[in-house]
Amino acid sequence: MHWFDDADAIAPALPAIWLVRTHAAPRNLTERSTLRRGMARRIVARQLGCREEDVAIAHDAAGRPLLDLPRETGLHLSLATRAGIVAVGLARQPLGVDVERVDVQAAPPRDLLHPDERRALMEVDTNQRARSFTRLWAAKEAYVKALGSGFRRAPESFAVSLLSETAFRVTDASAPAAFTGALRAMKNGGHEIMAAAIVVTS
Repeated sequence: MHWFDDADAIAPALPAIWLVRTHAAPRNLTERSTLRRGMARRIVARQLGCREEDVAIAHDAAGRPLLDLPRETGLHLSLATRAGIVAVGLARQPLGVDVERVDVQAAPPRDLLHPDERRALMEVDTNQRARSFTRLWAAKEAYVKALGSGFRRAPESFAVSLLSETAFRVTDASAPAAFTGALRAMKNGGHEIMAAAIVVTS
């Protein structure tokens, strides 16, 4: 997995995730979507060596973003936005990417977690619990994006295990095997941002 902060960086291999600080403050879903799409077109154009106006992003029936132009690239796309950060993931297999901000004031919604996740979270030191929850949630969001289901799939129906500061595993009874993913932390305007990405083979 390659991580980049620069939208103009070209990945030597895929999968790759670009986490770009935009300093933008989108006020609604439409502005967030416009910001994501614009950044994705810029990154894809650089990666493919074409013009931005030759890149078009659409959505499939489930709402997952896809590269509509240029066609037949074989690339899978995932997008996320949070607090002015835009995440763009590209891979040769389905993938999901999510970006979340650590909120030390919010109580984790434990009823949306798998029982194993609840137990693991309760074992974490209180002052680290918000950060651990955010890592869990970013991983869960990335996983359902990779599946193409979003949270039509109940978040408590599968379990994320945090393996280290930079890795996690997803155990899903409906999947033939466990999947692994990558985590990254960054600062943005004094706030800690967690990003997660997972690649799911077809």
